[in-house]
Amino acid sequence: MSEQFIRLIIERQDGPDASQYTEEFKIPYRKNMNVISVLMEIQKNPINAKGLRTTPVIWDCNCLEEVCGACSMLINGTARQACTALIDKLEQPIRLAPLSSFPLVRDLMVDRQVMFDSLKKVKAWIPIDGTYDLGPGPRMAERERQWAYELSKCMTCGCCMEACPNFNQRSPFMGPAPINQVRLFNTHPTGEMNKEERLESIMGVGGITDCGNSQNCVKACPKEIPLTTSLADLNKQTTKYAIKNWFSKE
Repeated sequence: MSEQFIRLIIERQDGPDASQYTEEFKIPYRKNMNVISVLMEIQKNPINAKGLRTTPVIWDCNCLEEVCGACSMLINGTARQACTALIDKLEQPIRLAPLSSFPLVRDLMVDRQVMFDSLKKVKAWIPIDGTYDLGPGPRMAERERQWAYELSKCMTCGCCMEACPNFNQRSPFMGPAPINQVRLFNTHPTGEMNKEERLESIMGVGGITDCGNSQNCVKACPKEIPLTTSLADLNKQTTKYAIKNWFSKE
């Protein structure tokens, strides 16, 4: 890299109701830096490109190895993880902005609580009593285990939700990430006992029928989870379940 400085243009906002503004920073370049390490440099010495002292930029992070999903933001217009966004591979000036589909907390930090609420709604867990030893659980066929593992890679980062045109703060649609978890837990030999409850949870308002099939989610997912395959499979499952219920009422 020929440049001695890294130029960042950051979209900032002091709170949900505050005015939005942009601020530019110039950070000395070092090899192997990622976006998080650059933000840490600003945090240590919050001086903007004009040489004026400012407030440190606020962002969210935890694991720094693309596992927790906390550091999601728009980097040069694309929703991705800041921890794996390497400076040497980004076009400068690097433009940082918060995800637009979630409520803003401050600067680059957003509130992803709506995702976790949806996971509660779809019962994304195995409800078993862990107070005593139940012995070994049923084994999954290796083929099923392999693709279930792909579904389990979801880190609730919100990138798929940001890319989805049907998910936003004005829409009840829960988004592809929680719906994908329905398929994962319904496939589990023990989780299958609550299969119908999970299907019912995505058949109402904000559920799978609100998906517009834009297929942006699968392209945006940093873990390359086959989200559109899950949506198609659950469309089939919910249709079968609805027909079954209709006939059982006759």
